[in-house]
Amino acid sequence: MNLARLAAEAEDHGRPVRAGLIGAGKFGSMFLAQVPTIRGLSVAAIADLDPDRARSACRAVGWDEERIDATVILDDGSALAGRDDVDVVIEATGSPRAGIAHARAAIAAGKHVVMVNVEADVLVGPKLAREAAAAGVVYSMAYGDQPALVAEMVDWARAAGFSVAAAGKGTKYLPAYHQVTPEGVWAHYGLTPEEARRAGMNPQMFNSFLDGTKSAIEMVAIANTCGLRVPSGGLGFPPCGVDDLAMVLRPRELGGQLQGRGMVETISSLERDGRPVYRDLRWGVYVVLEATNDYAAACFRQYGLKVDDTGRFAAMYKPFHLIGLELSVSVLSAALRREATGSARMMRGTVAAVAKRALKEGEMLDGEGGYSVWGKALPLDEARDALPIGLAHRVKLLRNIAEGAVLGLADVSLGEDPVAELYRAEVAAAGR
Repeated sequence: MNLARLAAEAEDHGRPVRAGLIGAGKFGSMFLAQVPTIRGLSVAAIADLDPDRARSACRAVGWDEERIDATVILDDGSALAGRDDVDVVIEATGSPRAGIAHARAAIAAGKHVVMVNVEADVLVGPKLAREAAAAGVVYSMAYGDQPALVAEMVDWARAAGFSVAAAGKGTKYLPAYHQVTPEGVWAHYGLTPEEARRAGMNPQMFNSFLDGTKSAIEMVAIANTCGLRVPSGGLGFPPCGVDDLAMVLRPRELGGQLQGRGMVETISSLERDGRPVYRDLRWGVYVVLEATNDYAAACFRQYGLKVDDTGRFAAMYKPFHLIGLELSVSVLSAALRREATGSARMMRGTVAAVAKRALKEGEMLDGEGGYSVWGKALPLDEARDALPIGLAHRVKLLRNIAEGAVLGLADVSLGEDPVAELYRAEVAAAGR
């Protein structure tokens, strides 16, 4: 609760926090919009495959030409990671392979890393966190994105002495969404393809939000960070509003929908027949608490928390997340407190690639939100040999795959793939 003061003091002492941003998309642009009003924080460099796009993003968020001219803009993320005028590297490309390469380059150069790229984090986040710790730097989730906000709520609950029954986020979900492709995504957002194109919206990225992949990625990231469990067989996406969190997200033995205590789960803002859920949490995050004694349970009611019919489960929630507008919290925390806003610790789950349709030998997979596969969150023990969605980019199928089947690592041609080897090593280490 004192980051703003610490940042202002850093500026007063002539040592403002200097960030380097890799990836000038929506998340990065939202961060850039806030920087001019934060004392003690500057952006020294921006890397994007299209430097002109980065300059356009700066103008679009209100930067003047003087600020743009004072910022180094380049097309090489690894080069940015090694710059002497950067203290904290923000990885916001969305590409798992690029994210891992940039994070390792930053860590090797002694820079803190804020990993917006959850796709990379669920592949080898614990490995990157260990490398950062050995180098004496911070590897952090990105505040403003839902995994870091959930991790904060889980930490709050545990620090206050509660048991965590469940934690996660809300989204718009129906089972049929698993088969949606980029070609049909915009109707689900109430947009025409032309409107989306004019707004610069990427259909494959937005489809990954819809088809269940992004929810799977974020829930596994939370599980790996907080030591929570991934549901056997995948997320259930139960329809649930904020007033029913404590009733729905408790163990089945007590009438809820969880397989047990300490689970991650994503709730849907739609009933299965398509009707909107009353007081939904589509944009927010939650944690369900369990009182550890009768006195605490009585206090839940006395202080107005919505509880289940046993009185021992209650929920706290935040109805929104502001992604890049809040990202500076992670940047300042890493640089000034040397503290992560959530960081992967162990491989509790993985995001397995599942066939959206019958796939043929020789086809090339197209990753998150594409035409061929969607990502399913699974406990690691159920999916050690599954192909993670982060490796399902531009790889060739070696055999036919039935619609709905989980792909295996042996089903694709990975060749000499260092990222695949890193992933296999993390999976093996998690079994020891």
